[in-house]
Amino acid sequence: MADTIVDAVSRALEEAPPRNFRETVDLAINLRDLDLNDPSQRVDESVVLPSGTGQDTQIVVFATGETALRAEDAADQVLDGNDLEDLGDDTDAAKDLADETDFFVAEASMMQDIGRYLGTVLGPRGKMPTPLQPDDDVVETVNRMKNTVQLRSRDRRTFHTRVGAEDMSSDEIAENIDVIIRRLEADLEKGPLNIDGIYVKTTMGPSVEVPA
Repeated sequence: MADTIVDAVSRALEEAPPRNFRETVDLAINLRDLDLNDPSQRVDESVVLPSGTGQDTQIVVFATGETALRAEDAADQVLDGNDLEDLGDDTDAAKDLADETDFFVAEASMMQDIGRYLGTVLGPRGKMPTPLQPDDDVVETVNRMKNTVQLRSRDRRTFHTRVGAEDMSSDEIAENIDVIIRRLEADLEKGPLNIDGIYVKTTMGPSVEVPA
């Protein structure tokens, strides 16, 4: 990991004016030379941050039986088939749940019904559930997703993602940024050449450029 990333994070933390709340640390990524009207060229990736997000991540699990029981200790909410039907009948409640939830996980056997009842709500928000296969450990899956952020450009040249919180160390935040940059460079068609600039900032603080 480059010292320049650590230096940029340190500056962003130092230059942020004091606030009476715990600020997040965000990354702004500018893309170039991509046709973002073409969905295949957009960024849409889930990335597990090695140092965690520094924030509470809201996770809802759709499950039944033993899986539902195990999920109760890890997830914020566990919903079954009846809950799913109720949400299908109440669009406002479904939208509220989608907006309040960072990630959804669902038993693979429930995915078809989720598509039928909630597809029009979750799909456009990029929040269709991660399918849980019969051999998957629901607790392990949920805990991994608590440290996950979504990189999603949609059709915008500039997009943002969370990389930590102000009370994390510069090294921890820089490690998260390093993982995101490596993922982007590996996935973009022209790698680093498709990145026009990367900036780190606290919620209310000034932006500091992360050198290439």
